[in-house]
Parts: sequence; structure tokens; C-alpha cells
Amino acid sequence: MSEIDHPIHQQFSDEELKAIVDEAGRAERVVAAHCHGKPGIMAALHAGAKTIEHGTWLDEEAAHLMVRSGAILVPTRFVIDQLLGMEATVPPYAYRKLAALADQHALAMRTAVAEGVKIAMGTDIFLSGSAYGRNSIEVRNLVDAGLTPIQAVEAATANGPATLGPQAPMSGRLVEGYDADVIAMDGNPLEDLTMWGEPGRVTHVWKSGVAVKTPT
Repeated sequence: MSEIDHPIHQQFSDEELKAIVDEAGRAERVVAAHCHGKPGIMAALHAGAKTIEHGTWLDEEAAHLMVRSGAILVPTRFVIDQLLGMEATVPPYAYRKLAALADQHALAMRTAVAEGVKIAMGTDIFLSGSAYGRNSIEVRNLVDAGLTPIQAVEAATANGPATLGPQAPMSGRLVEGYDADVIAMDGNPLEDLTMWGEPGRVTHVWKSGVAVKTPT
């Protein structure tokens, strides 16, 4: 969405990236790297970043490095698809960049899945309106990229906290001692993928064990 740079450019030097990761490590935190281009992806991984957000120009070499270093990809296909449908409102310079990288991003997701990269679901929503409540469409996007439905659910639940390293909350799993954050749907979302992205199919929501949505 920025106007005067190119998505493939690396914007921090190797020395800056190392300093960022080292400083975060002193506070028992991990670093998330916002990367489209492969130069930034590789530099961030070599510096010790633990998540790559977007990863548009990720290829097999980058995927292998992610697997070896235990890094997690958060591809955020949802926001790209949302913006592709907003040509009338997205600034022309931004839309041109978006259209140019969309197919490459889809290829990168398939490559990551094929090479065994750990994936956590994220949507990168920053728009008001209809996108909110529909972000679970990203589960379908992950299946389209090659994950099984249950692997996509795992990416949307259990893998999310892992992006925070030592600071991760006890959530994302149905395990004793974890936060009791649970949703229930009116069918089997592993068999009917059209349920994802449809808020009306969610019948119950529990937050920390307290019901915050029940049938009316």
C-alpha cells in the first residue's frame, strides 16, 4: 500500500535485522518480518526472524530455510483477495502492485505447503465493512494451497500462539489448562468448506469458558 517503493525491495540491512532480533531475544520475544520480496525473506530468516508475514516471493530455497530454522509463514491471502475486489477505492499505484503480485503470492503459498513449512492463519484485515466476520475464509484459502481441512483448522487455532514464541498464551488447543476459547458451527466444516466465512453458521462462542454467543 505504500507509494514509492517496490514490494520486492529489502528495507532493512542485515545488520539492522540482526540488531532487531538480538534486542527482541533479550526480552524473550521473537520477531515477525513483513516480507514480500525474496531478498527480505532470506535476510529476515538468516537474522533469526521466526515468522514471515505474506511471503509473496517465497520459493523452494526460502521454504527449505524456513523449515530448517523452524520459522512460521503467515500468508494472509484473505486481504489480497479483498483488495483485488476494491479497484474503485484502492489507490491506483497500490492496486497495480497488488494485481502484479497476486498470482505470485498464490504460488508461494502452494510452494510453502508442498515443502512442509509450518503455517499459521492470519488475515491482515485493516478495512472496515464486510470483511470483518468473514475472515475465516482464509481456512478455505489454505485448503486451496494444499493443506488438508484439519491442517487448515490447526493453522487457524493451534499454530497461531506459536508465532509469539516464549510469550505465547496458553490458547489454541482443547487441552486442560489452556484458555477455553471455543466456537461451534451448525455442520461439519471439515466436509463443507462453504461454512468458512459465513458468520451465520457459527452457533456458539465461548471466550475463556464464558458463553458470549448462543442461539437466540
